[in-house]
Amino acid sequence: MLSQEDLQQIASKGISQEKIEMQLNEFKTGFPFLKLEAAASLGKGIISPDEGEREKYIQQWKDYKAQGKKIVKFVPASGAASRMFKDMFAFVSADYDTPTTPFEKTYFDNIHRFAFFEALNEKCIENCGKDIDTLIGEGNYKAVAANMLEGNGLNYGQLPKGMLLFHNYEDGARTPMEEHLVEGALYAASNGEANVHFTVSHEHMQFFEKKVEEKVDKYAKEYGIHYNISFSEQKPSTDTIAANPDNTPFRTEDGKLLFRPGGHGALIENLNEIDADVIFIKNIDNVVPDRLKPDTVTYKQLIAGVLVSLQSQAFKYLELLDTGKYDHEDLEEIIRFVQRDLCCRKPDIKLLEDAELVIYLRKKLDRPMRVCGVVKNVGEPGGGPFLTYNSDGTVSLQILESSQIDKSNAEYQRMFTEGTHFNPVDLVCAVKDYKGQRFCLPEFVDKSTGFISNKSKNGKELKALELPGLWNGAMSDWNTVFVEVPLSTFNPVKTVNDLLREQHQ
Repeated sequence: MLSQEDLQQIASKGISQEKIEMQLNEFKTGFPFLKLEAAASLGKGIISPDEGEREKYIQQWKDYKAQGKKIVKFVPASGAASRMFKDMFAFVSADYDTPTTPFEKTYFDNIHRFAFFEALNEKCIENCGKDIDTLIGEGNYKAVAANMLEGNGLNYGQLPKGMLLFHNYEDGARTPMEEHLVEGALYAASNGEANVHFTVSHEHMQFFEKKVEEKVDKYAKEYGIHYNISFSEQKPSTDTIAANPDNTPFRTEDGKLLFRPGGHGALIENLNEIDADVIFIKNIDNVVPDRLKPDTVTYKQLIAGVLVSLQSQAFKYLELLDTGKYDHEDLEEIIRFVQRDLCCRKPDIKLLEDAELVIYLRKKLDRPMRVCGVVKNVGEPGGGPFLTYNSDGTVSLQILESSQIDKSNAEYQRMFTEGTHFNPVDLVCAVKDYKGQRFCLPEFVDKSTGFISNKSKNGKELKALELPGLWNGAMSDWNTVFVEVPLSTFNPVKTVNDLLREQHQ
């Protein structure tokens, strides 16, 4: 099935032949659905600290930062913004010339409110000899949209989201990348430094590097800190092979194998290379202007405080187990911590002898830990928090996407649709063990999870394989805790008109 030329192409990407054969087999077999116990809810996997507890956790985070620990803010920023402008691309190629759909009308009725208005106006003057208002007055709406989308204009149809102008300020409009720099200063800085890492695609790297060069000194001066900004690209070795509908390798017109990016789960490799004690993870488009940042800062500090509090306790128990000087009461206390605080339960734990119990507890304590903010479900799409069964028979907390749930199971479908909370990708991660060594994160991935979708290339149908998602299967074997955070901390931008929401004005 694979020629010598194929094997050379595979090797050039740093992928083994065995991995390709495994992926082709996954197209045939699909991925098993997960066994669910329940959707997580308040008091059942999700905690909601009261005001006193919030203050305590925030202070714990401030105390932790004062110890000189290394903190990194990790921002997945690889995607192009093209999906944000799907409706406007459709308008430019439509067989009508004036705004017709509700989306188009909203866009043009509110065009002055976009943070990119001034920059777009300049492009319209430069390319058309007329400003936006004149073009609209003449009914030339498409020229305005084209200047926003196309390469000789703002090129927003091809740029990454991190480079678009999102929010207006008196001293000029800001991109999401800049908003993340500000956030880094506000809750993730220690030792007078803020470490911010962006994962970007190869073709966008130059835009990010240039923008950082232009802006970093401004924010360093404003917040009195030094920034360490770093970038990484998704590794070619994490690409996955595409298949035909009959599960044979899909080939391009020149006969070569087609590879596709493996989805955000591939970023576990990038995350694994970050040297830090604590890593915040948040998507590039989930940012707000400064006037709305206080909630974000408060709850980021809160979930970080919960993380370092739990980690400290886990480390104490591991050190106690190392001494060998513990009794059955100590083990009972550790069991309560693992079950109550880390929400990891083993139904048959009473059957274990003390020696087996120690091995089990050590395994459950000595692994990466994450605390995830979850928001009340208001119909936004996104994965949800669940209590699920693991391959070792334990039940623990996971973030699941709908594709991981068997929709033909009426009980599971009800759990998913009636879930009270969902995941806004608001994570704080502890990635070092109790001896200060970095965990090897790929060892904690559930390789039996993944996702197969139907796509096309040059009009030909194909099947695409996505790796276990970064906050789904890629972190499956981490200790996971969910904390309720307010909806005000979740403001993603999925379409250009989302920028007209009050939270982005």
